[in-house]
Amino acid sequence: MGRSRRTIPEELLLLALDPATGTTAQPQSLDLGLAGAQLVELALAGRIAPDGDRIAVVHPRPTGDPTLDTALELLRRRGSPVRAVHWIGGPRLGLRQTYLTHLERCGMVHAVAGQMCGVLPTTRYQATDTAISREIRNRLDSAIRTGVPPDPRTAALAALAHAVGLGKHLYPGNEGRSSRSRLRDLIRHDPMGGLVAHAVMDVQNGVGAQPRRAPAAAGTAGGGGGRRAAAVRPPVEAAGVAEARQPVAHRGGVMARAGAS
Repeated sequence: MGRSRRTIPEELLLLALDPATGTTAQPQSLDLGLAGAQLVELALAGRIAPDGDRIAVVHPRPTGDPTLDTALELLRRRGSPVRAVHWIGGPRLGLRQTYLTHLERCGMVHAVAGQMCGVLPTTRYQATDTAISREIRNRLDSAIRTGVPPDPRTAALAALAHAVGLGKHLYPGNEGRSSRSRLRDLIRHDPMGGLVAHAVMDVQNGVGAQPRRAPAAAGTAGGGGGRRAAAVRPPVEAAGVAEARQPVAHRGGVMARAGAS
């Protein structure tokens, strides 16, 4: 897998990053979205595939992207398909920082040191080339405005943006309501993106800790991954589940890195 193209996790993070202030929208749910975006990227690279509501490794060959390959190896070690909601809901400490550091190395963002309450060292990240963020945003805007089915990458990005609650960040206020609705509807154009987006929302709702009813293979009416990929749920406004699980320091939406690790 070449590095000439930005990955979906990178694009999701750039969408969430305010180019002027360096703050990150929906920081806790974004951590879940990044884990889900890795699954979509691996699926597009032909390394994994959906198996109902589970994820199966179909080709363990490395992609050449170290962060994606770490996720692929962890999936391979599971030995059997893993439920997307369990994978996304697992500990992903440092994943957002890993991608921010990568974007900084690539010259797409730069770190701005500061202090929280005049004591705690913090680091914010500002875009160095806002044209990149505009290009990503324009792809979503075009899909929303024209109604033309987007390519799988854009459809998956839209599904994840909806799932982590970026709709109100990208299309705020009453005037953005119809755009937020169309953003949600783009979820149907990519089955893998839809599966992962629903898993992200399930984790936020605490569904991942609860046993599921029998899948469609057991003969239950309406069960299985096909129904889940077609259904659309609204995103969760508060990401308390992720916040309790991932102890990354935040204040007012600004990502704080206390003592770089």
